[in-house]
Amino acid sequence: MIGKIIPVIIAGGKGTRLWPLSRASAPKQFIQFAGNRTLFQATLSRVSDTDVYEAPIVITNEEFRFLVAEQARELDIALSGVILEPVARNTAPAVAAATIYAASRFGTDAIVQVLAADHEITDIDEYFSAIKTARAAAGAGKIVTFGITPTEPATGYGYIEVGKALPTGVSLVKRFVEKPDRANAEKMVSSGNFLWNSGIFMFRVEQILSELSQLAPEVEEAARAAINDGKQDLDFFRLDETAFSRSPDISMDYAVMEKTGNAAVVTASFAWSDLGSWDAMWKLGAKDESGNVASGNATLLNTKNSFAMSRHSHVAVQGLDGVAVIASEDAVYVGRLEDSQNVGQIVKHLSSFKKTAALTETHPTSYRPWGGYTSIFNGDRFQVKRLFVTPGKKLSLQKHHHRSEHWICVRGTAEVTIGETTQTVRENESVYIPQGEVHRLANPGKILLEMIEVQTGSYLGEDDIIRIVDEFGRN
Repeated sequence: MIGKIIPVIIAGGKGTRLWPLSRASAPKQFIQFAGNRTLFQATLSRVSDTDVYEAPIVITNEEFRFLVAEQARELDIALSGVILEPVARNTAPAVAAATIYAASRFGTDAIVQVLAADHEITDIDEYFSAIKTARAAAGAGKIVTFGITPTEPATGYGYIEVGKALPTGVSLVKRFVEKPDRANAEKMVSSGNFLWNSGIFMFRVEQILSELSQLAPEVEEAARAAINDGKQDLDFFRLDETAFSRSPDISMDYAVMEKTGNAAVVTASFAWSDLGSWDAMWKLGAKDESGNVASGNATLLNTKNSFAMSRHSHVAVQGLDGVAVIASEDAVYVGRLEDSQNVGQIVKHLSSFKKTAALTETHPTSYRPWGGYTSIFNGDRFQVKRLFVTPGKKLSLQKHHHRSEHWICVRGTAEVTIGETTQTVRENESVYIPQGEVHRLANPGKILLEMIEVQTGSYLGEDDIIRIVDEFGRN
């Protein structure tokens, strides 16, 4: 009998293809684009059926560790482990490290499914039908990739040519094809023998480790050393940086799938998108009679086949066709939908100038293990922030050398420590923290605490924090 599947969710990407909402420090997998869940949370929910799955393993960038933990906590979904990558090394090293970690927890006979944290999948019945087929094939020794039935000649995806059908319901992989130009994409789709390459895999632990040791030994050796020399840190497992850095930067397709004789593909007909562009977001959205998708504070007039999104300022679009207009708190992107695969070019351009580089790196809203903050206004020797603190959480006991702070409670109840005194601050009440004074903010309540913070002083950088006590192990 085949046991439960071990889901491995890869959530470390720092992609900026959905700029300006997605930034290097706030990538798309952790952002709510629609509804009340992030893409990462949707992925967690997809593997939450305990009849099918064990608790997932997440491998992510160290910078995102608290986002992973908090977003899983919000859904009350337990994790088998959170593995932290010290450096980015593409999907093959990530999969190798997570698989070796899974072997120590679940054994070498376990079946692993690798998923990206930022994919959109609907038609859940079809999804689980494909999972069932892939699990049987993986149990029989195949390394299974999921091929999506194409709905158009997309040039933003790789393709898989389908080979001989096998009795298990999967087919052999004849070949992988890189992202094609339009003409070749049209030929492949019209042939009916090509599928989109989803980047979802399923395999037995023992099988993939054997393949890695033969086909990509440097990847397997570096991953194993990174696990062996790694260490547990609170709820996270830190891969050893020296060992993991030795791994080649290589994808699973290049390292294993294009070389192995055991590759198989399951044809999946569920709706799928890697949400790699604003055009992809538009295609998935609910369109009006003019083919427009509007999200948040947006109005479109005499406009068709366009996508507009704003969370803050109201965006009005008039007399245009086939455009994307995306507004964040501090930047607006306007471009043709058909060119939205190339947003990375403008991000690269912005990042090359000191004046605009921060727009590609940091988001006005930053998340911390206790909640986070949004920068509202910056001035000469002062700035205003909105702090939000999760119930039961508290900031570090800290002090600042160059600034004082004024806190105004606008929602919830705050527990404020200043020096040797602790006091309760309720809605519409405020408190002052002098420069250099030891202080702490905590949320003892059951609802989100929101505070407006006004900082004044000669230097207001985030590095002017001297942490005295921190429950999250930060310096």
